[in-house]
Amino acid sequence: MLPPQKKPWESMAKGLVLGALFTSFLLLVYSYAVPPLHAGLASTRTPEAAASCSPPALEPEAVIRANGSAGECQPRRNIVFLKTHKTASSTLLNILFRFGQKHRLKFAFPNGRNDFDYPTFFARSLVRDYRPGACFNIICNHMRFHYDEVRGLVPPNAIFITVLRDPARLFESSFHYFGPVVPLTWKLSAGDKLAEFLQDPDRYYDPNGFNAHYLRNLLFFDLGYDNSLDPSSPQVQEHILEVERRFHLVLLQEYFDESLVLLKD
Repeated sequence: MLPPQKKPWESMAKGLVLGALFTSFLLLVYSYAVPPLHAGLASTRTPEAAASCSPPALEPEAVIRANGSAGECQPRRNIVFLKTHKTASSTLLNILFRFGQKHRLKFAFPNGRNDFDYPTFFARSLVRDYRPGACFNIICNHMRFHYDEVRGLVPPNAIFITVLRDPARLFESSFHYFGPVVPLTWKLSAGDKLAEFLQDPDRYYDPNGFNAHYLRNLLFFDLGYDNSLDPSSPQVQEHILEVERRFHLVLLQEYFDESLVLLKD
């Protein structure tokens, strides 16, 4: 006598259960692999904070070509690029990679990751093969910006650039892209999760939720500031002015071609 055939729905149910268990396992591993969002600066600051970059006596852009003149424009080869999220920053990253390779420049790369332990603050100790006093030409991987730590890795004449995007468009892009790794979005049941979220953001958003920073003022967060500040807080304007002082060029994703022309100049 042949054994009874399994019903199709039983096999499907087992498959769904196994799939759910596997997904839960991956999320658990991910939660342990990603550093905690609210890690303090005290735990990430480099002990040798006073040991700043010690560049060679002559910097590349300070040397005038033999057939050139003192007034001739020379390319800047010491560059800090704050790579922000969902702003076409990967395109700029690849441009800088090729520029650095062409001119044989020294990059500050993350130690074993593709970012500097984001979303924790950047620290010099996160740079591969870092030694006190080490000097680099280009820093351009994802980080949560910490000006003093970055400043200590590049020569005094380094230029600071970043790219920004319309906050509303950025939020929409971040919601769809990062939603699968932001647990607070999992409770949204509608077919259009973004529309459901926007109907009552306070109901769903938890500032202490895992990866919640992706869904609130992400650019402010990447720049190293408190993304939970009230828009009317005086600190917001102070931080904006600080960005203007620190960055030599701020590119705009909506005017990307024009921004590249300015970068070339």
